[in-house]
Amino acid sequence: MIVQGNIVDILNRRTFKGEVVVENGKIKEIRKANHHKENYILPGFVDAHIHIESSMLVPSEFAKIAVVHGTVATVSDPHEIANVLGVKGVEFMIENGKKVPLKFNFGAPSCVPATSFESAGAIVDAKDIKLMMENPDIKYLAEMMNYPGVLFDDKEVLAKIKHAKNNKKPIDGHAPGLRGDDLIKYISAGISTDHECFTYEEALEKLQKGMKVIIREGSAAKNFEALIDLLPEHFENMMFCSDDKHPDDLLLGHINQLCERAVAKGIDVFKVLQAACINPITHYNLEVGLLQKGDDADFIVVENLTNFKVLETYINGELVAKNGESFVESVDFEILNNFHTDQKKVLDFEFISSSEKIRVIEALDGELVTNQLEMASLLVDGNLVSNTKNDVLKMTVVNRYKNEKPAIAFIKNFGLKKGAIASSVGHDSHNIIAVGVSDAAICKAVNLIIENSGGVCAVNTSEEKIVSLPIAGIMSDLSAEEIGKSYAALDKMAKQMGSTLRAPYMSLSFMALLVIPSLKLSDKGLFDGTSFKFTSLEIM
Repeated sequence: MIVQGNIVDILNRRTFKGEVVVENGKIKEIRKANHHKENYILPGFVDAHIHIESSMLVPSEFAKIAVVHGTVATVSDPHEIANVLGVKGVEFMIENGKKVPLKFNFGAPSCVPATSFESAGAIVDAKDIKLMMENPDIKYLAEMMNYPGVLFDDKEVLAKIKHAKNNKKPIDGHAPGLRGDDLIKYISAGISTDHECFTYEEALEKLQKGMKVIIREGSAAKNFEALIDLLPEHFENMMFCSDDKHPDDLLLGHINQLCERAVAKGIDVFKVLQAACINPITHYNLEVGLLQKGDDADFIVVENLTNFKVLETYINGELVAKNGESFVESVDFEILNNFHTDQKKVLDFEFISSSEKIRVIEALDGELVTNQLEMASLLVDGNLVSNTKNDVLKMTVVNRYKNEKPAIAFIKNFGLKKGAIASSVGHDSHNIIAVGVSDAAICKAVNLIIENSGGVCAVNTSEEKIVSLPIAGIMSDLSAEEIGKSYAALDKMAKQMGSTLRAPYMSLSFMALLVIPSLKLSDKGLFDGTSFKFTSLEIM
């Protein structure tokens, strides 16, 4: 097979008219050739950090869409399913991913559960990590979110890191806002990357101290604009990732969109493509081609180097997508889940109090970090209730693994004027999380999730919609097109009910993520992520 076009030689920073000769899945030769093709041939895009589960798709269905956008490989942390099903969940992701051409590179989840302050469905301990690190299908130790454990020399945390080092596999970081001496200790433990930087200054310090910084632009967390100006000088040590990508967004684009935006800012195209195509492969030692002689034939054909419209995608020499059509086929897979809680009553969501002030989570659109506010409470017959006038809404996290009393908090900036939204996608333990204007609405939404053994939903007095997620309560058994359409309708309904957030369900899913400051809610109570301990809802 011969593919002609303008060859983009990223490593040598040049383009030339030529052709790629492919034989038995490998690049036999790249040579100059005269032809009239105006398109460009370059290595495929690699998402340097993504949780496939957040697309609500199993890997094989994710692949069907990703290849259309020129993605040939991912660096994938399966800690979402691991928090529900443990090592069995990781094995499910690996085996499902092997059934399709896209090159999934899974890591061993380092923090399951993420903290001891929440209830997860499983535990992945140092012994499990040792076995996974010895598995050639596991490429790295996934994000070390327990940075306090690193800083305070937690034996279990250090044992997990040691197993990665013994197997010469990279260790991913996750340390939002970590600076100074604490950052130095974190890096010295062997942690090499961070995708959680949310300011230019933080990312610059991490780069200067030797970390690789991954620019994240997902459905909820969007740090591209804050960090992209670092790329021209630090392109050798930066990558692109989506981290969490909801299905409707994935249908629109992937890493190709970040390349388009970066080039539009006037950044040298070779520097942009090094971050998008080369650096993840070299950093994680991936078996993915770099468009060099002898490499696996993993490359893409794009219309131009400005909008990166993908015309063709090849993986191991196989044409897997052309002109927006995917040739990746659906595969059969087992349905796994872990859902063991009973339906709730409206009274379960009451919070009897006499406090005039409460701590309120302030959600920030496009950010995983939150602020902590102190605001006046609204009491009805002694029960703390939502105040839609001030956009301070009641929120709950309900343990999905056993029957426990729901945890209650209040949150600002969701904007709902009626009804409630709920989800069993609640990072990282994936308990049920809901926000609503009344206890009755919240109860109705939570029970709809329980009834379906997982999903995302919206309810009000006249309507209810749910996208069922039967696989671990976080993924669908449907195609990307089906789940994307259903999810888009659900997103529209939430916004019609008043939500002003760009991605209300993605934002909701992170409001139980305790390892991201400042104030979050676990199934065990309100949590101060700055002091790393529980705090009270009431201010007495």
